[in-house]
Amino acid sequence: MTTEVKKDLKTIRSDHTGALRRPEWLRELGYSFSEGKATEAELREGQDKAVREVIAKQEEIGFPVVSDGEFRRTQFQESFGGAISGFASTPNAYRRPEAQSARQEPGRVESGPSGPGPAILHRLPARERLRLVRNVILEEYRFGASVARMPVKVTLVGADRVSQRFEWENSHDVYPDMDAFMADVVAIERQMIAEVVDAGCRYIHFDEPGYTAYVDPPLLERMRARGEDPIAGLERSIAADNAIMAGFDGVTFGLHICRGGGGGRGGNAWHREGSYDPIAERLFTGLNCDRFLLEYDGDHAGTFEALRFMPADKIAVLGLVSNHGDVETAEYLRRRLDEASRYISLDQVAICPRCGLGGSPTEDVQWGKLRVIQEVANEIWGD
Repeated sequence: MTTEVKKDLKTIRSDHTGALRRPEWLRELGYSFSEGKATEAELREGQDKAVREVIAKQEEIGFPVVSDGEFRRTQFQESFGGAISGFASTPNAYRRPEAQSARQEPGRVESGPSGPGPAILHRLPARERLRLVRNVILEEYRFGASVARMPVKVTLVGADRVSQRFEWENSHDVYPDMDAFMADVVAIERQMIAEVVDAGCRYIHFDEPGYTAYVDPPLLERMRARGEDPIAGLERSIAADNAIMAGFDGVTFGLHICRGGGGGRGGNAWHREGSYDPIAERLFTGLNCDRFLLEYDGDHAGTFEALRFMPADKIAVLGLVSNHGDVETAEYLRRRLDEASRYISLDQVAICPRCGLGGSPTEDVQWGKLRVIQEVANEIWGD
């Protein structure tokens, strides 16, 4: 249904990372489905309704590219984990949040444990070679594009995150080494992308929260304890992501280097320590994507100095807006952009939330945050 004139998606100045806050009624419907109180047809009908509404809201605000809010997923990593077979995994489900008697103290949240659980959400061994059984992003795109006027983006977990959620040491009877495993990941993701591109999609966004593990001392220690060489792992992941993106002419690739959805300004939890600086030059110059979606809503990510390594043909999409707390002011965003301009021309800059907005305090706060992003983008770049 896309009817608006398509802009050059490589240089759009407002963006977001795909995940948006589900309406309360859709959350309740998901819980009811998992508890056997709603049918799959009822869940799908509700998801269709919510996707129509969330796309219309993004278009009303003026976003140049929209998403379905990832409303059909129980968790963002289902983009790959829910698409393949081969891991010793268990299905994911909608789960009611546990009641908390008091606010948790700020602290680090561990993620991706070894042991029983859903694929990619947990670190799991392979029981057989991975195989594509359901193209999740294609299903999402087809419906989103059928109801949208603006271009629709899809989000897909990248090769590095998949590799870090593979228990290679207990999978030698299936994959002799990590290179063999990554070859299958690349082939599967290229097939998924080829099919969604054939359906008309022109913006593919990778979620890569694993890259910040290479600056995180506790995680680096764990890698070495398992006999892994972190430098070799980083290089292998960059090569794999580049192989996935290669040859798709006319397609914009964005890559979100995430630090965990609970951190940042107003959050009380995080998954990563360390700044981008130690890996910035290698990532920015080595990865062949068009757009880097980065998290800069507080001091946790370091200064903007790492942006000096951004090549002239790439866009730094600065995550200046938190996925927690109150709506930022336009003045605050302008001030932060002015700080970034000391290291990179604003001609190479765009703005977005730091991570998915699914955990926003309310839908009104979420939409306020997206409105101020678009307002500032219009003001500075005439987007």
